[in-house]
This record gives sequence, C-alpha cells and structure tokens, in this order.
Amino acid sequence: MKRILISFALALGLSAPMAMAENACTGETPCTIGDRSYHVLPPDDWDGHSPLPVLMHFHGWGRTGLHVTRNGRVAGATRRRGVLLVAPNGLRNSWSFWDDGDTRDVQFARAVLEDVAKHYPIQDGAVFVGGYSFGSAMAWRFACEAGNDVDALLGISGTLFGESHCRQAPREVRHVHGTADTVMDFPFGPGGDTTYPVALWRDEYRCTTGTRVPDWQQVDFLTFQRTEWQSCQTGKVTLDIHPGGHFIPHGWVARQLDELLNRPFSYP
Repeated sequence: MKRILISFALALGLSAPMAMAENACTGETPCTIGDRSYHVLPPDDWDGHSPLPVLMHFHGWGRTGLHVTRNGRVAGATRRRGVLLVAPNGLRNSWSFWDDGDTRDVQFARAVLEDVAKHYPIQDGAVFVGGYSFGSAMAWRFACEAGNDVDALLGISGTLFGESHCRQAPREVRHVHGTADTVMDFPFGPGGDTTYPVALWRDEYRCTTGTRVPDWQQVDFLTFQRTEWQSCQTGKVTLDIHPGGHFIPHGWVARQLDELLNRPFSYP
C-alpha cells in the first residue's frame, strides 16, 4: 500500500512544500474525505521536506480522532519522535470491525492513507497502524484486510476473535493488554494462557514457541512482561502484558516507536 500511496502522490506532481502550503487541515481542524474526516498532526520541528514515518491510530469507542491528537501517550510520543500522527474519525464515534471482510471502515482507512500521501512525504518502511480498545480491534481488522504493506500493527487493549480470517498481514505485530481488563477482556487462553491474545497472529505467521525476555518499564509504577515470537515463517510477534486494566499504558507507544525506528529509548 505505501508504495502505491507514494507513487500516487508523485503521479499527481505533489511536492512536500507545495502540499504543506495547501494543507490547512492539521491539528484540531479535520481533513475531509467525502462525508468522513480524519485528523493529522505533524511532529515537532519537522522541516517540511523530510519523509515521515506514519502512525495511523484508531480512537476508542465514544471518542474521536481529535482526542487522539490531544492524548499525551499517543500524540506526545509521535511529536517527539518525528512521526506523523493520523487519526481517523469513526462513524458515530465507533468502528465496524467484527465481521471478516473489507468493511466500510477498512475502505475509509485506505482512503485516509491515500489522502495523507497527497500532502506529506511518507517514509518507506515506516507505515504503522494502531489503536486503543475498539480502535485496537479496528486496527487488527485493517491489518487483516490491508496489512501487506503495513510495517507494524500496534494494538492496545483490544483484539479480534481467534477464529477471524486474515487475507493479509503486516510485517510485524506488537500488542499490549492488561490482565485485569474487563472492558475489552483480556483473552486468556486454555489453562489461563496469557500469550493467547496474539494467537491469531502466531497462527498466521506459523510461529514456534515464544521467548520470554526481561521485564521492562517506562515508568516505575508499571511493569511489562514481554514475550517475543521471532522464529516464524513470516513476520514476528511481540506481546506485552501488565497487571492493570483498560487504558493506554504510560510510555508503551513511545517505546514501540523507539524500537521500530531504531532510536535510543526515552520517556516521554
């Protein structure tokens, strides 16, 4: 997808400075596509020319893309790391993701990325898609239907059912979930298996046994237990779990972006 998006933008003859001059829909002003809209937030200190990594983040139920651009744990992370944040607005503040297939919101998200590519230079190899709660499940659905050119899925506290079918898959999956979550319940597996939240992707990538790596923290009051599956036929999977409930964990998005972009770890 991203190569198609980039070539599409080039075919239109759009240069970054010209596009930026014409693009007035940044921050709190939504960009419109037909009767739908999204928000976009460039990183701090962007020079207006350099290609940007992109994080398209789907908001939780009852929220909007504007909430995403104001969220310090998401927007705060992208702004400091040179990442372009894209935050679509769901119809009636929700998403269509339960059913397999190219849903209306998958099609809308495709259109959002196409529109973004008209206005911003997108860095090759750095298209990330994520979300929180219902938005996380929507990100999973998008990855299942349009993930072949997505470089990483960043899911937070929301999954699809294990029996869902994925026509496509991103290059890697990173997911975080709290074991005390009772909103989008932590999906324990048989016998209380805490690696079950990513069973769909482990099966999709045909992974073998996961490896526990050292616990890590971004803040001293929240510890993550991490399991990695890197011996897969395609792709790789990372699962972070914590003992908390339903929230965007402090520093989690920041840490994933640092790792994906080969940056020194920092907080916030």
